[in-house]
Amino acid sequence: MRLGGLISLNSDPEQWVRLHKEAGYSAANAYGMEEGNGEVEDYLREAQRNNLLIAEVGAWSNPIDIDEKKRREAIARCQERLAFAERIGARCCVNIAGSRSETWDGPHPDNLSEDTFALIVETVRTIIDAVQPTRTFYTLETMPWIFPDSPDHYLKLIHAIDRKGFAVHLDPVNMINSPSRYFQNAAFLKECFDKLGPYIKSCHAKDITLDSRLTVHLDEARPGLGALDYKVFLQQMNRLDPDTPLMLEHLSSDEEYGLAAQYIRQTASEIGISIQ
Repeated sequence: MRLGGLISLNSDPEQWVRLHKEAGYSAANAYGMEEGNGEVEDYLREAQRNNLLIAEVGAWSNPIDIDEKKRREAIARCQERLAFAERIGARCCVNIAGSRSETWDGPHPDNLSEDTFALIVETVRTIIDAVQPTRTFYTLETMPWIFPDSPDHYLKLIHAIDRKGFAVHLDPVNMINSPSRYFQNAAFLKECFDKLGPYIKSCHAKDITLDSRLTVHLDEARPGLGALDYKVFLQQMNRLDPDTPLMLEHLSSDEEYGLAAQYIRQTASEIGISIQ
């Protein structure tokens, strides 16, 4: 597997690659290369020269928005982002399914309905069919309150969408939405990889804690500071294509990213797994 994380923007291609190498990363998000000081082709050339894989292109938007105008605009953005991912050969283009809430990623009573499932299927087909990708995949990041919120729902989406250009972006922490999944997360991780392994193109690395306050309070944490069984997580990832990226996210500083990467590498070393 490859490890990646957020690198500061506004760097030129050579500096961008050097910062990744200094952090011990062999995978990168496209965000930095798009916002940096140089042409995209220059970043791609430097990345290829230094064995730096472009893991993800973000398409963050709400293509199932209740406002039809905003929905059409979001679909157009997803199509543009998927086309960009195809152009640069990224592992995947990633978005969430969206939400029927007024907040693009928020909970809503209709989010887990059969009608919304059908809308997601229709929307993803529309995005993929407009681009017809052959080098990349459109993926939906797993979420706690919108499809796909479980490995079974992800499999159901894969079969319903029925497009070669659709695949899996796995963020297991986002699906730990109950105490049972929290305390039994090792078994849940195995279930995710057993069912979704052949389709996984990229994963996110986070951790999770359960607070004692009523009723239920689950919070993200830096890898190593929560309950996620990282030994099982890394063992399961090690079954995949060795170029599968594990991307750190949502940390507040370079120091935090460094500590997270150190923890993941140390855990991998303890169980005899090599990380690029």
